[in-house]
Amino acid sequence: MKANDHQVGGSHYKDRAIQPWDFIIANDLGFLEANVVKYVTRYKAKNGIKDLEKARHYLDKLIEVETAKLESSWTEK
Repeated sequence: MKANDHQVGGSHYKDRAIQPWDFIIANDLGFLEANVVKYVTRYKAKNGIKDLEKARHYLDKLIEVETAKLESSWTEK
């Protein structure tokens, strides 16, 4: 049995046209980006607004990381 053929703990990913982890792998997303995709994908089928808040939390962290990279590159010039 392949991993996509079953899901532990529900069907909120398995029932999607494209499983989030397949999208994440195909697009070479990092941890923070992947979690945004994961929580946005499942919010209607699992935890509603709570999952959207989790997605926002990961997005906020991604913004912090990317902002720090930009600021660091500006100070190096």
